[in-house]
Amino acid sequence: MRLNSVAGNQSIQNTQPDGDNLVQRIASLTALTLALPLALTIAGNAAAEPLKPVEQIETRQAGYQFMSWNMGKIKANLDGDFSQPQVAAAANAIAGIANSGMGALYGPGTDQDIGDVKTRVKPALFTNQAEVGEVARNFIEAANNMAEVASMAEGKGDVKAAFGELGGACKACHDKFRKD
Repeated sequence: MRLNSVAGNQSIQNTQPDGDNLVQRIASLTALTLALPLALTIAGNAAAEPLKPVEQIETRQAGYQFMSWNMGKIKANLDGDFSQPQVAAAANAIAGIANSGMGALYGPGTDQDIGDVKTRVKPALFTNQAEVGEVARNFIEAANNMAEVASMAEGKGDVKAAFGELGGACKACHDKFRKD
């Protein structure tokens, strides 16, 4: 048997073994067995109910907190011993969140506190869509650049400028759209 990928769909075809050894065939079947539940979970989540406003606030705050933690890991590497794999992993996490569509977490009703869930977003974020879009695009571009630079970095010098640009993109949003 051979695992084939056709237009993003994986299928198993019966063919005569053409030199594939047993280990390769078992590995292919194992990969398919592991991938199928993941694909079904993702498909199920795609059809999930929209998040309530309070859940949108909590989710976006978790995303920003995770990005902040990863920014701290990059900064610690720039201030101390440098680990390129750790910097690259942190930068990839930030870029992943930046590209995740977090704008969908700023739906109606998320412009104010809900019960014990507090938001620090300024009302201007909900009324000035052109500026919000520009700030978001700049942040995504800086996050993607940081991930690219970190993946090829040979030392701190390669990362410092990209990290500064990313920090500047974060600050631009905070200055315009976050309450103190």
